[in-house]
Amino acid sequence: MTYASRIIIHSKKLKHVSTLLRREHAVAVRGFSNSSTLTARQDMLKTTRLSYSPLERISICRASTVPMPSGISTMTGPSFFREYMSSQMRSLRGFSSGSDLPPHQEIGMPSLSPTMTEGNIARWLKKEGDKVAPGEVLCEVETDKATVEMECMEEGYLAKILKEEGAKAIQVGEVIAITVEEEEDIQKFKNYTPSSDTSPAAPEAKPAPSPPKEEKVEKPASAPEAKTSKPSSAPSEDRISASPLAKKLAEDNSVPLSSIKGTGPEGRIVKADVEEFLASRGKETTAKPPKPTDSKVPALDYVDIPHTQIRKVTASRLAFSKQTIPHYYLTVDTCVDKLMGLRSQLNSFQEASGGKRISVNDLVIKAAALALRKVPQCNSSWTDEYIRQFSNVNINVAVQTENGLYVPVVKDADKKGLSTIGEEVRFLAQKAKENSLKPEDYEGGTFTVSNLGGPFGIKQFCAVINPPQAAILAIGSAEKRVVTGSGPDQYNVAFYMSVTLSCDHRVIDGAIGAEWLKAFKGYIETPESMLL
Repeated sequence: MTYASRIIIHSKKLKHVSTLLRREHAVAVRGFSNSSTLTARQDMLKTTRLSYSPLERISICRASTVPMPSGISTMTGPSFFREYMSSQMRSLRGFSSGSDLPPHQEIGMPSLSPTMTEGNIARWLKKEGDKVAPGEVLCEVETDKATVEMECMEEGYLAKILKEEGAKAIQVGEVIAITVEEEEDIQKFKNYTPSSDTSPAAPEAKPAPSPPKEEKVEKPASAPEAKTSKPSSAPSEDRISASPLAKKLAEDNSVPLSSIKGTGPEGRIVKADVEEFLASRGKETTAKPPKPTDSKVPALDYVDIPHTQIRKVTASRLAFSKQTIPHYYLTVDTCVDKLMGLRSQLNSFQEASGGKRISVNDLVIKAAALALRKVPQCNSSWTDEYIRQFSNVNINVAVQTENGLYVPVVKDADKKGLSTIGEEVRFLAQKAKENSLKPEDYEGGTFTVSNLGGPFGIKQFCAVINPPQAAILAIGSAEKRVVTGSGPDQYNVAFYMSVTLSCDHRVIDGAIGAEWLKAFKGYIETPESMLL
């Protein structure tokens, strides 16, 4: 209440507050106090928490004692906040100056990709006590798609690391470290633990108790139903019609009459019914002895491998794809004799000029890109309101690594030469294996190529569509086949490669998919046309 009253008293000096709170990324409102009732340390950077996101904090501080962030000369109005929040890192920065702690900043897990909800700490590049400056890398964060460097935003000292290297499943906004402005304040955070109200889930905790209350209200209504059903079943036992001999036989064998179906007049249970029931029960008991043999089976030996972040994302995206996208598949065999011949000629030129060799996969990517330009309906994606057809032809290339499956993107592949495509694929594949891909390395793809033929010798397979794309091309291995020649009893040997196009039927009709495969096959079997 003290802080709230102070804000009301100085409302004229906080005229920008209402505007700033309506802004999506408002972080701090700094008011200026002329009061002498608080010391500089007590008045500086007081934090008031509102029911906004973790990034929306209000702190009140004295203008004469506020240390200015590097590169900012004034602190007037919304212009300050636009400059202060210009970075793309959206980390949690709570300012606090409690009675027992000096002013400090809480650094939260940032959102480093559009789909990121949690992250892992891969490596800390700064140690506790180190001085940090704007732009310096604080730590490496493993996101849902890659490992990204997290930079420091302001000058100070790293006082406390709350999430050590290897920490998993840290929610976006959760505090991972504490920084201070003065070096002598570091020791005061040696045993610091963040309070429960600083967790990102705190604002959401209030509405949570409401569901249990509703459940309690519903329980009294359901309880009488359960109670009334029991008395009705008990008297039914006494009212079962059975002969005295049948009752005596059932009682001697501890058999409830309710479990026996009567065959006498009006369903009356007779002696034969009880005997038949006892005989059938005896057969069941004789059939049960095999069960003890199952308990003698030795326990299996196994190892539980924790999910990596990329494995979780791959699993969720592919499950989503198969559950929501109506897949269908088209397969065609392409003769690659001319393609191999052209590749040999081009590699001769590359070796003579000191360039890198061109692979079959590079030629496939180029052919796929040109086919997409010829049949643009396949270069599209589905939305609930419309089908979005892309002008750019950006080809994702599936790369398998020890950490999981990555799909870096070759942008504008239809406009690039074969040597450029080959260099980019090698560079991106290496970054994927080193787990150092940036978001711009894998975002923005419009079509995907997956090749299991060259590296693994797979003849043919069907790939799962990479949403939100509408198609993916699966490349099989090239194999030698005997084919008929031009004349009778003439046979030739040629190399053929099987390719399968997986299509989203919401976007690509069967005839359109076949038209695309026809264009792709034309480029593969007449590779000179790709150079035009």
